[in-house]
Amino acid sequence: MSTLLTAALLGVVEGLTEFLPVSSTGHLIMASALLGYDAEVWATFNVVIQLGAILAVIVLYWRTFWAVLSGMAQKNPVSWRFFRNVSVAFLPSAVIGLALHSKIEAMLGEPKIVAVALVVGGIAILLIERLVKPGDTHGVADIPLPRVIGVGLIQCLAMVPGVSRSGATILGAISLGVERRTAAEFSFFLAIPTMLGATVLELVKNHEALTTSVVGWDAIAVGFVVSFLVAIAVIKGFVTFVSRHGFGPFAWYRIIAGIAAFAWLSS
Repeated sequence: MSTLLTAALLGVVEGLTEFLPVSSTGHLIMASALLGYDAEVWATFNVVIQLGAILAVIVLYWRTFWAVLSGMAQKNPVSWRFFRNVSVAFLPSAVIGLALHSKIEAMLGEPKIVAVALVVGGIAILLIERLVKPGDTHGVADIPLPRVIGVGLIQCLAMVPGVSRSGATILGAISLGVERRTAAEFSFFLAIPTMLGATVLELVKNHEALTTSVVGWDAIAVGFVVSFLVAIAVIKGFVTFVSRHGFGPFAWYRIIAGIAAFAWLSS
């Protein structure tokens, strides 16, 4: 398979799974096992194309970000609470991610961890859907600070490949009393500093690899554009789908995919 075709396929995987509770990192790792390419060679590429998914959030919610920035300049308390909540929720993953970076990278080479995490995460989603009552907190700026800290800590679970950053933050927020739409949008906004931080860290640590790797800037550009376009479509439909059908379909997908992957990897 050509390098550009692989880049396009991985861009589809990234854009399709980044904001769904199914784990984009886990799917990229599984893709390396299924397609047979060298995961280490593409590791930096997989992180960098997350910027395409970040850009999708910025484009779709540019009015929200502009309103927040304008409000902060005018000392609007709602805008400052929005900024506070996103910033505070980001901090735990930033601190723990830096402290455990080498251990997290080691887990990225273990597809079986992904398979197990997919199944366990699917079961957790089903339990939360059944046991947790609908929340009453509407609006990112209105989430109380203790709940914000809780979501930030729960996001750290996604450092285990296969857990899903979006799944952890959305279901974590719902468990803490945030209604579904707000939980999903909070996860989208929180993705920006989280994924941007991970990308910058990866570029700083592996900038030389980008100039010597067989995966060149042309492949990165293809992956970036594809992930951006696919993420645009996914984000638009995700909130509406969840509002009507809940998270159950994603839970069952995780369980089936995890069992199938584990069986294939063990065979």
